[in-house]
Amino acid sequence: MDELSVTQLSKEYPTRGAPLVVLRGVDLRLAPGENLAILGPSGSGKSTLLHILGTLERPTSGAVRLAGHDPFALDERAQARFRNEQVGFVFQDHHLLPQCSALENVLVPLMAAGTIAAEQIKHAEQLLEQVGLSQRLDHRPAELSGGERQRVGIARALVRRPKLLLADEPTGNLDRKSATEVTELLMHVHEHFRTILIVVTHSTELAARLSRRMELVDGQLVPAA
Repeated sequence: MDELSVTQLSKEYPTRGAPLVVLRGVDLRLAPGENLAILGPSGSGKSTLLHILGTLERPTSGAVRLAGHDPFALDERAQARFRNEQVGFVFQDHHLLPQCSALENVLVPLMAAGTIAAEQIKHAEQLLEQVGLSQRLDHRPAELSGGERQRVGIARALVRRPKLLLADEPTGNLDRKSATEVTELLMHVHEHFRTILIVVTHSTELAARLSRRMELVDGQLVPAA
């Protein structure tokens, strides 16, 4: 089954004194089509947890399995391939390449495999159409609004048809209208593609749209109040 399973996940960082413990025995299980909002104050470890789930950072202990695979058992190259194929990221800062068009930015995750096939380009165009940017394929980021840039970021995150979609404060830099539109879009693509969706957010409006809400308190995931 293509579920996400997290068992007794811990993360600490060495300091001159005692280690800084950020995560303490986090357990989590999500099936395809399920979603989760993770809340908590700045510095509580939300982004650290998201980075570990996306294999951008290694845990100190514990296990992460996605679709039956342990990405941390892979060598560096295989882990990068796993991340590129199985995980989609939506960042607060969209991280689009300024010199590339919207379509080219969506195609970036496919470039690691070398030649991009015609059907992959068509898929990218269809994704941009689904996020409402069919008339913006050739526009560069500077020619797009903040909400439109985030829509490109969502399309890019989906281009490899990932099993896990991770969003780190996806509406944090947007005005209220754009934030509402991006929230609606995230929920639509999550339902349409049946991904596992995890959103780290300070937005109570965004969190309220997700089925499950949990909070990081003293390094542990607990039901949100």
